[in-house]
Amino acid sequence: MRKSGALALAAVLTATLVVPDLLGAAERGPVRIGLPIPLVGNMAQVGADMREGFMMAIEEAGGQVAGRKIEVIAEDDEGNPAQTLTKTRKLVESDRVHVIAGVFLAGSCWAVVPYLNGKKIPFLFACGNDDLTQRKPSDYLVRVSSTGTQPAHPFGEYAAKVLGYKRVAALGWDYSFAYEVTGGFQRTFEANGGKIVQKLWTPMNTQDFGPYLSQLKRDADAVFMFFAGAGATRVLKHYQSFGLKEKIPILGGRALVDPSVLPTMGDEALGVVSASHYTPTLDTPANKRFVRAYRTKYGRPPSHYSVDLYVSAQTIMEALKASDGDVENVPRFLAAARKVRLAETPRGPMELDETGQALVNIYITRTERVGGELQNVAIHTYPRVSQFWTFNKDEYLRQPLYSRDNPPCRFCD
Repeated sequence: MRKSGALALAAVLTATLVVPDLLGAAERGPVRIGLPIPLVGNMAQVGADMREGFMMAIEEAGGQVAGRKIEVIAEDDEGNPAQTLTKTRKLVESDRVHVIAGVFLAGSCWAVVPYLNGKKIPFLFACGNDDLTQRKPSDYLVRVSSTGTQPAHPFGEYAAKVLGYKRVAALGWDYSFAYEVTGGFQRTFEANGGKIVQKLWTPMNTQDFGPYLSQLKRDADAVFMFFAGAGATRVLKHYQSFGLKEKIPILGGRALVDPSVLPTMGDEALGVVSASHYTPTLDTPANKRFVRAYRTKYGRPPSHYSVDLYVSAQTIMEALKASDGDVENVPRFLAAARKVRLAETPRGPMELDETGQALVNIYITRTERVGGELQNVAIHTYPRVSQFWTFNKDEYLRQPLYSRDNPPCRFCD
C-alpha cells in the first residue's frame, strides 16, 4: 500500500507541476528533480512541509524555467535510511532525474551521499549534518539550509550572556544529529562561563520520557532539549505532566518547537526559547508575502522545512537560468548553483560560502500564543552566521566532530 501510494503521489506531483510546452521547451525535454522525503510515520508532517514549500516555488515560476519544464517526482522514504537509498536509486536510475532535493534525516543523508557522488548527481539536501560541508564535503552538494550547529553556536552564547544561565542540563535523542546540535550549544555556552551539568540520551522510538525526566537535575537553571516531530510533542507533554515546566525553563534545539509541530502542542510549549534560521513571524515584506500565500494554499503557517525547500527550488531555478538550462552539464550547473545569491527570501538574504553552505540569519525566538495560535516570536537576530561561527575555519576543522562524548561533560557529577 505504501509503495502504491508513493507512486501515485509521484504521478500527482508530476502532473501538478508540469505546464504545457512553450516554444522550444520540448527540444531538450524537462528538468527532472527527485524528492525523497518521509510521508508516513513520525516525520510525515515534516515531509509534507518540504513537499509543499518546494512545489510552491516551482508553481510560482509557472512550472518552467530557461525554456524547460520542471518535473518533480516525490518518493516516500518513510524516514528510513535504507528506504532513502532505495528510493534515490529509483529516482536516478529509473526516473533519470537530474537533481535530488529534500532528504533531511542525518542517517538518510549519509546513506545516499556516496551513491550520489558516484553517480555525479547534484543534490540540495535539507539535512544539517555538519561534516557534509566540513570534514567530508561533496563536490555535488549545495546546501541552502543551516547545519545543525549554525543555530546552536549563537544560542549557547545567548543562553549564557543574555539569559544569564549558569547550569544547564541536556536531554536529547541518542543519535548523531542530536549530538552535533547539543555539542555546538555546549561549546559556546561553556566558552561564555556556563556549565553543562548533565547529558541524557533517549532512544529515538521513546514513548515514555518519564524515566529520563525523573533523572533531570532539579538544580539546573534550564534544560536544553533536542527532539523533533512526534517526539518533540510527546516530550513537552510529559515534561509538563511531571510538574517541571514552571520549575526549569526549556531551551529548544531548532526542531523542538518548529511550526510543523506547534499545532500538535498546547500550553506546554509556551515560553520555550529556541534558535532557528526561520520563523514565520519575521516582519519582512518577503516573509509576509510567503506566509500569506502559504496559509492561503495549505491552511497553516510554514515551517523551516517548508522554507528550506522553497529556497532550494529557487536556487535550482536561478542556477538553471544562469546556465541556460544546461542541467546535463553538471559542472556548469553546479558552478552556477554555488554562485546563487538571493537578496530576498522569506528567511532573509541567502548566499553560499566556498563549500556550498549557506550563510544564514539565526533567530532566537520565544514561543507565545499570538492570535489564538502558538507562534515563535523572534526576540534577537544574529545576521549572516557562518557554519564555523566566529571560530577560525582551519582550527575548527582540526577539532573532532561533535559527538556523544565531545565536548566531554566536564561538569557532570
